[in-house]
Amino acid sequence: MEHFKDVFSAGFHGILDSLRGFVLIFTLDRQIELQRSRMRENKSKHARHSQSSSSSGTKDKLDREPRILHRTLQCSLLNGGVFCLSIFAFNGIVLPFIEALFTFSFSFGGQLSVAKWLWSWMAPVLSATFSTLWILPLFVLSKFVNCFWFQDIADAAYKYSRGRPQLLSSISKMIADMLFSMVIQALFLVQAMLVGLVPIAVFNGLLSMLHLCLLYSLYSFEYRWFNEGWELPKRLTYIENHWPYFVGFGLPLAVLTSLPTSTLVSGCVFSVLFPFFIIAGNEAQPMTGVGNYSLRLFSPVVGLANHLFNRTIGRPRVAQ
Repeated sequence: MEHFKDVFSAGFHGILDSLRGFVLIFTLDRQIELQRSRMRENKSKHARHSQSSSSSGTKDKLDREPRILHRTLQCSLLNGGVFCLSIFAFNGIVLPFIEALFTFSFSFGGQLSVAKWLWSWMAPVLSATFSTLWILPLFVLSKFVNCFWFQDIADAAYKYSRGRPQLLSSISKMIADMLFSMVIQALFLVQAMLVGLVPIAVFNGLLSMLHLCLLYSLYSFEYRWFNEGWELPKRLTYIENHWPYFVGFGLPLAVLTSLPTSTLVSGCVFSVLFPFFIIAGNEAQPMTGVGNYSLRLFSPVVGLANHLFNRTIGRPRVAQ
């Protein structure tokens, strides 16, 4: 019973830490600006004994650094205001309006049955056209832009709380780590979908949710750990060894993204909320030392990814 209480406590602690991002993101900018102001004052003092141009150059560099709240609002505007609202507007306003006009035009001739039959063919064509010409390009654009904005948010928060990033030792090592991480995350997402197909009611949903919680925790903490110089095996092992906390941390985002029935809308919800969890992961203090065993859910996909890399490009095995 004591062990269960510790696991529950760690999970609850993770939930609270993940929700702190919604508060911290509104205060970090002010704290970062105060920190930058002190840096400008220190630089100006040193500039009195050196060239003044170096001080102005440093000031311009600090002013050009992205604001966390500004980047978050940009993510929300692109993903929620443009992408998500366009889907709802098309399905909730445009399509019903066209259908009403179409039905009204046939109502005078008493051909409502013909109108319904024609609309059953036109509606899918219009939806497919809208998705091809608007949703798909915007989805690709948002994913591309989000990668840079998420990185800006993570870097700004990390520099404030932990200073200069301690990256991996070489560029090639960084690239290999990022590529392998993307493969692991994609395979783990497929694994989460597969366990959701297990023909056992409730259990399959819980097991799939467990996978998503750990995956979203990895997403949230990976920016911080990468800046700290942690390689992928260390990141995965840390999550597996302290899984109660990370299950709790990823639970709010996993629940919120599972509510929409549309995959596109779910991805939109994720993109809007994810910056808050990046901030939360950067400031969190994970609760460790809970759980008597490691939950090695990443091991199957690590083994599969190693096999794929060895068969395709002949890279050495990445141990976990």
